[in-house]
Amino acid sequence: MNEWFAASQQDPRWRALASRDRAADGTFVYAVRTTGVYCRPSCAARPARPENVRFFETGREAESAGFRPCKRCRPGSTQDGSSEMIAAVCRWIDMLDDPPSLAEMAAHAGLSPYHFHRVFQRATGLTPRQYAAGRRADRMRSALPVARSVTDAVYEAGYQSNGTFYGESNGALGMTPSAYRSGGDKEEIRYATRACSLGTILVARTVRGICAILLGDSPEPLAADLRARFPKASLAPAAVDFDEEVARVIALVEAPATGANLPLDIRGTAFQRRVWQALREIPAGSTASYSEIAARIGAPGSARAVAQACAANSLAVAIPCHRVVRGDGGLSGYRWGVERKRELLVREPAK
Repeated sequence: MNEWFAASQQDPRWRALASRDRAADGTFVYAVRTTGVYCRPSCAARPARPENVRFFETGREAESAGFRPCKRCRPGSTQDGSSEMIAAVCRWIDMLDDPPSLAEMAAHAGLSPYHFHRVFQRATGLTPRQYAAGRRADRMRSALPVARSVTDAVYEAGYQSNGTFYGESNGALGMTPSAYRSGGDKEEIRYATRACSLGTILVARTVRGICAILLGDSPEPLAADLRARFPKASLAPAAVDFDEEVARVIALVEAPATGANLPLDIRGTAFQRRVWQALREIPAGSTASYSEIAARIGAPGSARAVAQACAANSLAVAIPCHRVVRGDGGLSGYRWGVERKRELLVREPAK
């Protein structure tokens, strides 16, 4: 017991627990073996003896180990202030011309860099650096179509040099700046349409990966949808060597619970990518409400924007927006039809 106590004293989580550090809320929970309850680090309950304490990364892990949430500090809720803190940091980043460093972001949040990084990534699905870079890329997307030149857009978006931007441009825009500026001109996209149990499916890919998985009743409207997304790209039917990849996508539609390691070319704003990452983290057979997703990405109150991001998703099933439901559990609108959404959920055994 003395050895265990000594080890606990050296664990930074124990120090946060002993001092009831509110800044540590959201970074871990602790469970007490003698009571069967788990709490936030800042919980005002009587201090537990170290030999009775177990640390967990999340409340879900604690519950899987058989512990129940404390009724006093409600560790299973999102009302610990971390979501609001992350939302405030995101708003601050959005106002800056240059992406701040991790140390600057952590200082703004009042946390250590280590804890801030963990809290931010858990809340948004992105690292602080990815979020800041994504917001700058969003400004670049807005500036490119209206700026006099690519160079002007680079500096308007907050990049310090052309070299910095061009080093990130392919990942930030999904294509070269000139191609993005001209609506995807000269980008090559190959696609195929096939029949599946949900009607017709269109699968399209670029050299980076699958950029669209669309569902519908017939091939023509799906091809028109793809054309509207990439008005100046070079679209053409895919060769036979694309058949295997299309078959993997169809297999995912037939059995969405199995998952699939598909190469994806995901394009969207920083906010959309945060939402889509949160969707990909919903386990098969489970659902989440728009409000729950908003809380998970550190943007409580943005349920409507989450719904819009779901509607903008062009990768059906691969980014499982069918797992998002209304707050009362009912099915809401689905870009490819509510009946398809219902069927996809039926195909995933409930957790």
